[in-house]
Amino acid sequence: MNFSQDANKIFDAVVNDYHKVDDVDAPICNPFAPMTIENILYLKNWIDTVQWHLEDIIRNPEIDPIEALAIKRRIDKSNQDRTDLVERIDSYFLEKYKDTKIKQSAVINTESPAWAIDRLSILALKIYHMQIEAEREDADKDHKAACQEKLAVLLEQRTDLSTAIDQLLTDIENGDRYMKVYKQMKMYNDPNLNPILYQKK
Repeated sequence: MNFSQDANKIFDAVVNDYHKVDDVDAPICNPFAPMTIENILYLKNWIDTVQWHLEDIIRNPEIDPIEALAIKRRIDKSNQDRTDLVERIDSYFLEKYKDTKIKQSAVINTESPAWAIDRLSILALKIYHMQIEAEREDADKDHKAACQEKLAVLLEQRTDLSTAIDQLLTDIENGDRYMKVYKQMKMYNDPNLNPILYQKK
């Protein structure tokens, strides 16, 4: 099985696991051994799934402002956790391919494997929720038809992205492409770089 197939299987399982309880405060029950790539992928999509629903909640026009601020802070923390996990996924690939002989003709990719996998994780959520919209019993036929068309596009997008990820990993493994990973520098989260924070000191 290709890496993307494994990842998609895990992502779909996470989305289904979450919706058994459908609660942003539900504890995660990661079935994979700690420190494995499967464990990291499961955790990554769980965080994405919880954030997806937090983003829904915060858009309620009747939400209490204090609650909205708390959720906004939670989303900020979630975004940092997501970034950290992307970097852990890239670290896995850097370690896996560290002994690969890079060809002189090798080229660099526009994004690292993990950032493409991040998009694959979000696609699993889009597909799940678009499927619900396409089958909603209380929706009219035009809504269902429009969502069915969007679902078809999302499924095609997942196929294309999965193929591209597997090709990228094959190229890296064969030395035809090389990885170069830059750590994210989110200045607004750093108390030493965000002027609103460091001016308060």
